Amino acid sequence: MQKGKKRLSSTKWVILITIWTFFLGTSMSFISETLLRNTDLTIAFLVLVFIIFVGIIFDLIGIAVASSREKPFHSMASNKLIGANYAVKLVRNAGPVSNFCNDVIGDICGIISGAAAAIIILQIRSLYQINLPSLSILLSGFVASLTVGGKAIGKEIALKKSKEIVLFVGVILHHLHKYLGFNLFHRKNSRKAR
Repeated sequence: MQKGKKRLSSTKWVILITIWTFFLGTSMSFISETLLRNTDLTIAFLVLVFIIFVGIIFDLIGIAVASSREKPFHSMASNKLIGANYAVKLVRNAGPVSNFCNDVIGDICGIISGAAAAIIILQIRSLYQINLPSLSILLSGFVASLTVGGKAIGKEIALKKSKEIVLFVGVILHHLHKYLGFNLFHRKNSRKAR
């Protein structure tokens, strides 16, 4: 009975995250493509770097949540530290949270940064009337090295400072709920402490 409920919950999560990924991916792609096509080269390049940076930050958050333990946040929550209750919820839901941060946002940013690089290459070619194959190779190399290098640095930071990162995200979620009414966790999670 318990296994059946768990499997159903897991299936629901997979369906939900697939639908979310589709809509999130298409909307982020549309926004970034619109921004990139209607701006000058410098702004387009900054948008590209921003997209890569967002992917790195979410990857860092996903790793920090997955590598954290729940116990320290309980003592913080008992001392009424802002964000500690959300930190507990993040760690309790480490699987879905890290899946969303690392796989959904991280992969979407990776795909969009590749598309953004292609748009920038087209802009350079049309502005300067050049057709250099080395240009696309260089920009692809830049995107790949910035992404991989950034995620490697982020992973080191996430593993060393996981408690601080999770608490910081908890504070952000607290303020989002307080001022905007946004609540990431709708129901109480009765899972055992990690």
